[in-house]
Amino acid sequence: MPQTEIPGIGAGPRTRLRWWTELPLIVLVYACYSAGRLLARGDVTSAVDHGLTILRVEKFLHLNAEHPLNRLFTRESWIGVPADFWYASLHYIVTPAILIWLFRSRAVHYRVARTWLMTSTFIGLIGFTLLPTCPPRLLSAGHGFVDTMAQYSSYGWWGAEASAPRGMGGMTNQYAAMPSLHVGWALWCGVMLWRYGGTRTTKVLGVAYPLLTTIVVMGTANHYFLDAVAGAAAMGVGLLLAPHVLRGADRVKARFEGHGSLVAARSPDTVAPVVSAGCQTSAGERIPRQRESRIGSGAEPGASSTDAGDGAPAAAR
Repeated sequence: MPQTEIPGIGAGPRTRLRWWTELPLIVLVYACYSAGRLLARGDVTSAVDHGLTILRVEKFLHLNAEHPLNRLFTRESWIGVPADFWYASLHYIVTPAILIWLFRSRAVHYRVARTWLMTSTFIGLIGFTLLPTCPPRLLSAGHGFVDTMAQYSSYGWWGAEASAPRGMGGMTNQYAAMPSLHVGWALWCGVMLWRYGGTRTTKVLGVAYPLLTTIVVMGTANHYFLDAVAGAAAMGVGLLLAPHVLRGADRVKARFEGHGSLVAARSPDTVAPVVSAGCQTSAGERIPRQRESRIGSGAEPGASSTDAGDGAPAAAR
């Protein structure tokens, strides 16, 4: 039975891609994401209000996974410390690694997968801008959350301000909790592993990685459960938009290529053969209607067989 492609992440056109064009594109997109995330900080009062609203909604829905996980991570350092390393580093390692793997080994799927990831990232940036949200760890102590990154900061490179290296916490937006792109990117990685890994191990990793990431972001008090849901939703919207983004990019590319070919065609260096009355012919082409006029009037005396037309008999000698 042929394998059915998932809508939006099927095989793209066999366009030959080069790493020296892909790498700057990915770096540019991530730089825009980081800069936008930093600039869209919002005011602290609104961010706290949004965080408390999420808590109230979760309470209404009887969702309270954050508190028991956070207490477990705080109490058991053998769980909390690896979880902090997971949160601070894996999205910087696993996501680029899977992009490189797709580029090298699954090139026919790479362009669509990369576009899906980038589109979803920009959707997340819109969420940070419109809805700055205080994470659980920055709420007042009365809400019962402990910042495990601060508690275990002596074990890693991060300080007491998010997962940034010590002294660089002020360069991050600590109120970019909604949606959780830690979860969104992990979900993308999981789909790629499940879809294109080809082995049982990769399928298990494809399921385990996003699930464990969701547990980690809640246990470290960096995200609410609804942040994780929103991260998955952002990836879903990005998946739906990716084909349209690709088609738009292809139209723009075709327009530029068409303009370039038109300029080349009009270049003064390209001169077409010209015959009488301004008619242009290619090299070796007969003058238009030459054959018909010859056949209609007959061969002139002394003309060769080739002059008389292809089917005319040779003149008598």
